[in-house]
Amino acid sequence: MSKRDFLSLLDCSPEELRALLARGSELKRSLHEGEPYRPLVGCTAALMLLLNSTRTRVAFEAGMNQLGGQAIFLGAADTQLGRGEPVTDTAKVLSEMVDIAIIRTQNHADVESFAGAASIPVVNAMTNRFHPCQLLADMQTYEELRGPVEGSTVAFLGDGYNMCQSYINAARQYGFCLKIACPPGFEPEAGLLAGSNDTTLTEAPREAVENADLVVTDVWSSIGHDEEREKRRNAFAPYQVNEDLLDYAKDDVLFLHCLPAHRGEEVNETVLDDPRSGAWTAAGNRLHSQKALLEFLLVER
Repeated sequence: MSKRDFLSLLDCSPEELRALLARGSELKRSLHEGEPYRPLVGCTAALMLLLNSTRTRVAFEAGMNQLGGQAIFLGAADTQLGRGEPVTDTAKVLSEMVDIAIIRTQNHADVESFAGAASIPVVNAMTNRFHPCQLLADMQTYEELRGPVEGSTVAFLGDGYNMCQSYINAARQYGFCLKIACPPGFEPEAGLLAGSNDTTLTEAPREAVENADLVVTDVWSSIGHDEEREKRRNAFAPYQVNEDLLDYAKDDVLFLHCLPAHRGEEVNETVLDDPRSGAWTAAGNRLHSQKALLEFLLVER
């Protein structure tokens, strides 16, 4: 069977994505109960993280180890890409040596080019357009803590960047209503919005949050936007998530943040530790959801 890639949530069917959530929770249970499961003995992952990473790197390295395989970490200074080797050449070489490539880089087109040239599965570990691995963990967390996400209302506050755009895809694939609140000039890609019947856009944070089942935010200055930090602080100040804003959502609302967080900016000092926050659970679920993804791409195929 031909290889599968995971560059965005649209690379899987809704049925496959729902199965990944269930499998992530099952792998979490079996790990906590001490049941060994090592289907990837002899498998190697190339973990090419050309941008900073904590949760993604640890989750994929630990996940490969727990499944019996191994991961080779390649940072920005560890490959020939920085010396001008074409992305497609690197893809062909690694396809001869490892079983899967997991890539974090700024330019989404580079991941697409890599996947097009590779004969092994390729995973997007975050680009400027999408962060699909985080969405697997977020959706798993919501369903573990609140029940099925299908039919729910989700509010995303802040920058219409990679996390927001992944939520647009998630609304389409998981069947929930998405309300995005962002300042003018920071909207997600128009093409993504046009292709989604489940997403609405507003400039008013309270309007987005009212009666929401899930509230999500992300940093205001993502990688690549460091020079705009002060401009963004001013533009996004009304979009900070705090306890008062969450009070406009449903009583059992869940709050998520992909982390790392800048306390005092997109969140206040305390909301991450509010009883309504599931951010720490979602961070832990990166391990289990990514193990389910590795199993899907390497074992089942």
